[in-house]
Amino acid sequence: MNRLFAVLIAALCGHAAAADFSPASFKLQNGQPSQLLVLGTAHLSQLPKSFDPANLGALLDLLANWQPKAIAIEALSGPQCDYMRRYPGRYDDTIKTYCFDVAPARAATGLDVPAATDQTERMLATWPAAPTPAQRRKLASLFLAGGEPASAVVQWLRLPAEERRAGDGIDDRLAALLEDLRQKRNEDYLIAVPVAVRGGLERVYSMDDHTSDAPLPAADEKAYGEAVMKAWDNRYTAERKQVSAALEARLDTPAGVLAMYRAYNARGQGELVYRSDFGAALEEPSPQRFGRNYVDSWETRNLRMASNIREVMAAQPGMRTLVIVGASHKGYLDAYLNQMHDVSIVNTEALLRAQ
Repeated sequence: MNRLFAVLIAALCGHAAAADFSPASFKLQNGQPSQLLVLGTAHLSQLPKSFDPANLGALLDLLANWQPKAIAIEALSGPQCDYMRRYPGRYDDTIKTYCFDVAPARAATGLDVPAATDQTERMLATWPAAPTPAQRRKLASLFLAGGEPASAVVQWLRLPAEERRAGDGIDDRLAALLEDLRQKRNEDYLIAVPVAVRGGLERVYSMDDHTSDAPLPAADEKAYGEAVMKAWDNRYTAERKQVSAALEARLDTPAGVLAMYRAYNARGQGELVYRSDFGAALEEPSPQRFGRNYVDSWETRNLRMASNIREVMAAQPGMRTLVIVGASHKGYLDAYLNQMHDVSIVNTEALLRAQ
């Protein structure tokens, strides 16, 4: 009996200790905290073809006026993709879907991802206040060879139009690629890059993470998909679809685009996303508990994204960091990063209404 009592006391004490400490309750007391603005976005490639990127203007003005000193995007870094390519058995689908093809840049520069990444960091460490066009073209070529195409486009657009040409590591094929990327219907290129250029930044930071991806056994693929899709068939998903359809019908003006971003970043969106998607999957009743596998991977991904963002913020304590990410991630990243002692979460909806 005494042993049982001791075990119960130990368990209770352990539980109390775990619940008793909340990092978010202990914030920086002296100095300016690091400010984090997480912009939840629709993936622009999935918007109706009638969407005109020119209508992003009002949103870009608000973000640029906030003056972020670092911008993080939902993209896999070159080094992570280089790592994944060493394990094609596990990551083949992820590589095909999310990793930038560095082969053309490697052919032009002679550099693999680790070498290009090393040269990039060395170059930025001694970057002059007024770089020459040749230096910018060189840095753009290194970003491409290192698997960081959005940062390459930042350098490309910081060049005068007449200097956006081949040379200094950029061959004709890469020059054409950069011109194509700058117009790609993707929030990395249509939101993050323009805000970075307007703010005089030299790069953006890839913070997505897919290292938790793993192929399902072939025998489980169909049942897994059916279980998760069934979980998603609920009234909260129907509500989200109805709201999205109404918002997307008004994207023909800058005000309509801004209204969509206000809605996706409004208070309560995190809970709505949870109830329609991850919360529903968590409780789905398949014998294999496929929904819990889905949620496990989602939470792991968001935690690793959060750590990547935190690493970016650590470079300059007290600075403003803008994160541009799919709207379903926003609630998780706000919550996870609010646990950090030196991070202050900015109210995105309030900023988007500051006109």
